[in-house]
Amino acid sequence: MSTPNASSVAPPEGGRRGLFRRRPAAGTPAAAARDRRRSKQHRRLANVAGLMAALVLTGVGYSALAPGASAADDSTGNPSNAVEAGRELYTRSCITCHGDNLQGVEGRGPSLIGVGEAAVYFQVHTGRMPLVRQEAQAPERPPIFSEEEIEQLMAYIQENGGGPTLPSGDLRAGDLAEGGELFRLNCAQCHNFAGKGGALSSGKRAPSLEEANDMVIYSAMLSGPENMPVFGDNQLTPEEKRSIINYVQTLKAQHDPGGASIGRVGPVAEGLVIWVVGIGALLFGIFWMGTKA
Repeated sequence: MSTPNASSVAPPEGGRRGLFRRRPAAGTPAAAARDRRRSKQHRRLANVAGLMAALVLTGVGYSALAPGASAADDSTGNPSNAVEAGRELYTRSCITCHGDNLQGVEGRGPSLIGVGEAAVYFQVHTGRMPLVRQEAQAPERPPIFSEEEIEQLMAYIQENGGGPTLPSGDLRAGDLAEGGELFRLNCAQCHNFAGKGGALSSGKRAPSLEEANDMVIYSAMLSGPENMPVFGDNQLTPEEKRSIINYVQTLKAQHDPGGASIGRVGPVAEGLVIWVVGIGALLFGIFWMGTKA
């Protein structure tokens, strides 16, 4: 018998060795290289997992915190939404007199470029705007717009026209004595020494400050409505404006130690009392003496 050829048996054995490789023995250089490759792969996977976790946490944190931060600017959660809502209100109620670009319309309304949110707050919050009809002076009325709508109009005018902005903080944080001096120097000639208002020329009138809140007074000083001059920060500093507001609001809350204030409108009230009481008493005395004669 002939012995089998070695070359005919070798391929199957070589094939089996190619399919089932033995692991290198522990402690050999091959085993160390294998462990290093696996360790590097594990580190890469750990880095990728850490990066994904960081991205997920960042997204969750932003979605939780960002809406709360923007809600302070606008109730819709986005300041641009307030501007857009203000534009719609302006188009519906103001564009006829003030123009589509805030440039104003001759014979109807002035330009709103540069007046800022301070003028919007004063005019709209006191009901003077929207104007019902052309008169010598816009009368004070209950506001037509809600507080949210006023904020939206302010945002739109401020965004497109610029100008003075409303202050923050305590508007009465000023010196009372200084406020009284500044009020008598700058305001009393029109608003009366007690803020009761008074008549002006051409059918106009300086309004009473009896119902005016702190922000209305401050915004009036910033914007200078009607015949009132503008008291910018160069004319009256923010601290001096706060002093004036402190004086006006304190004066309204104080009682007269000498008796009835008679409206604090000056000599008109005293003259009326003298005429009604004094002349009336004199006539009564004359008639009484006539009946006795």
